[in-house]
Amino acid sequence: MPIYKILLNSTGRILFVTFLIFFSTLEAKNLDKYNKADKIADYFTGILLLNQSKYEDSLKHLSKLDGLEETHAAFAKKYLYSLVNSGNLKKGFSFSKKLEKEKQDSFESNLISGLFFLKNSKFNTSKAYFSKAKERNSGSILDIYIANTLYIWSNLKNSDLDEAKKALDNLDNRFENLKKIQTAFLNCYFGTDETDILFNELVKNQNTDFSRYNYFYAKFLEKSGKKDKAKKIVETSLERFPRNILLNQYKIDLNKPTTNIDFDCKNEKDVIAELLYIAANALSSQSIYSLSNFYLNLSKYLNEDFHAFDTLMAENFYNIDDYFSAKKVYKRLRNQGSAFKWYADKQISRILILEEKKEKALKLLNASYNEFKGKGVYEIYDYAEFLKNNEKFEQSIAYYSEILKRIDKKHPLFPEVSDSRGVAYERIGKWDNAEKDLLASLEVSPDQAYVINYLAYSWIEQGVKIEKSLSMLEKANRLKSNDPYIIDSLGWALFKLKRYTESKDYLQLAVKLMPSDPIVNDHYGDVLWKNGDEIQARYYWSYVLNLEKAEKNLKEKIKKKLIKGL
Repeated sequence: MPIYKILLNSTGRILFVTFLIFFSTLEAKNLDKYNKADKIADYFTGILLLNQSKYEDSLKHLSKLDGLEETHAAFAKKYLYSLVNSGNLKKGFSFSKKLEKEKQDSFESNLISGLFFLKNSKFNTSKAYFSKAKERNSGSILDIYIANTLYIWSNLKNSDLDEAKKALDNLDNRFENLKKIQTAFLNCYFGTDETDILFNELVKNQNTDFSRYNYFYAKFLEKSGKKDKAKKIVETSLERFPRNILLNQYKIDLNKPTTNIDFDCKNEKDVIAELLYIAANALSSQSIYSLSNFYLNLSKYLNEDFHAFDTLMAENFYNIDDYFSAKKVYKRLRNQGSAFKWYADKQISRILILEEKKEKALKLLNASYNEFKGKGVYEIYDYAEFLKNNEKFEQSIAYYSEILKRIDKKHPLFPEVSDSRGVAYERIGKWDNAEKDLLASLEVSPDQAYVINYLAYSWIEQGVKIEKSLSMLEKANRLKSNDPYIIDSLGWALFKLKRYTESKDYLQLAVKLMPSDPIVNDHYGDVLWKNGDEIQARYYWSYVLNLEKAEKNLKEKIKKKLIKGL
């Protein structure tokens, strides 16, 4: 059977078209080498696995295509991504040198070669490769930024601060925040008196979240012999950013005689690792996870001691539903200190819930919570939330109550804790307590759309304060427009007030936004009936009976409505 038929039968028409485009770019003399079903399969399987972030499996297939880079530059790039992301940095360097010898070098290959020599403190050689990377960039704003930035930092042995700042000023103005970060690092590298001022200005910026750089600022102070000031910076920054895992771990470490040397602003490798991390983080925020991991692995190669890089790595795997790889990274993080362990165990527990291993998740987080000696109100709150979200309502109430004994109404956690305890009380049937907590939460923070919705909907279901509930839900809808839960509640309030025509408009929109929600479909069936559309009403009620998420008591009510109507 001809190859194209094999390909078409096994993977479909789209892949066949891609195959034609790909192989039409190869020179005729090379066709015989790769025009075989197994080679074609290896190429496309390798690319598919790479895009799924299954790097080691991808590498097994792509490594069989040695020589393809001579006629297909795209293969070389994908192969380098596969090598770096599977942790084969030395092979990545060897392949980059091969590309250079064959005059097939690229932005990526020069970047890898430059970082390899930088890692080995051969700064002039690394600078030469970063210079070539500048010439070979694809024209993308990210490539240009990375190449120019790495060139500046690899050249510091041959320049002074003024020269470095001048080069930094020539970078694209769209990277203004990155220039601020690098300016602080440059002054720290050269040991200027301005370092303290520049870091202080950076972390106090109200327009951008520079919370991460409180860590580097405090690290600089500690290394300068100002440990008490470093502690103060960490404490102050945690008041604004209480969930910053890096700062929480550093707070614990600062109370030890010595701390880990995981970052030194006088070390070009450490700074470049952080700058590559920034690129990885930006790519992750755009859901470009494979390329994000490429830069992240290069960061980790340069600074193996900075374990916080793994938080982004695990998050990237989690976002593509690769729970096995995510858990593997989180398990590494568990060994880097008690704050990292608590964070990692929370994330592993979240994954275990998704894997329908609820009891295992509860056991893990319970043990981790009890082991964590330095826990504060935020850790207690996270544990209480985990219990509540897994229907351990009475246990969660005890922890929420413990927090409320420790904090006052001015504390930023107060509205969240009051709301959460109110929900837990409602779920176990203690409505009076629930109502008090929900009202207390809104008293402190009146614009919480979802708290308004929860309280108002609860009143509607009890048949009380419906006019007030409607007014509250209109406010919630202004705060969170097009939220299906709020729209459903708003429509249901109008239904209870017998304003059926208006109710239908809102409930119809809610069904469009949440077509598989049992309660929304049930509500819409009810309002259709009241508007005289009895056949349509029965259609929506019948639909609910086929939904797995529909609870047993709801299905029983609907069966009666199908017989008798409303």
